[in-house]
Amino acid sequence: MENQQIANCLNELIEVSKDGERGFVTCAEGAKDAQLKAYFEQCARRCGDAARVLGVEVARLGGKPGTSGSASAALHRAWLNVKTAVTSNDDLAVLEECERGEDVAIKAYAKCLQENLPPNVRTIVQSQYQGVVHNHDKVKMLRDERRRKSA
Repeated sequence: MENQQIANCLNELIEVSKDGERGFVTCAEGAKDAQLKAYFEQCARRCGDAARVLGVEVARLGGKPGTSGSASAALHRAWLNVKTAVTSNDDLAVLEECERGEDVAIKAYAKCLQENLPPNVRTIVQSQYQGVVHNHDKVKMLRDERRRKSA
């Protein structure tokens, strides 16, 4: 795989990470529960950190790191739905939309991991992919807890 192709793949993940960062900030702003708010803030920081790490790799490959969020309709729509859920002031709705956003992120990372990445890049992407899966699973667990409490 050429450096430019690798950089393009990583730039897509930068966009996903930036979208996730903004989405989690939005979730934190709308969460009523203090622990949930803190968790979303932590996730936002991790997404920002992931984007920065990927940016370093893109630059190392001779590319220009992406600086904005995704134009991907699916990801944009998922995080836009988070904004709607936040305005409803309902932590369960926020968690449901947050999970949808993380579903899109998982797909983006899995797609990149299908490429023939150099070992050092694959290690970074694989590690971040595991982080996204962890975020998704934790959000799903928190969502399920909220559903049980409201039932």
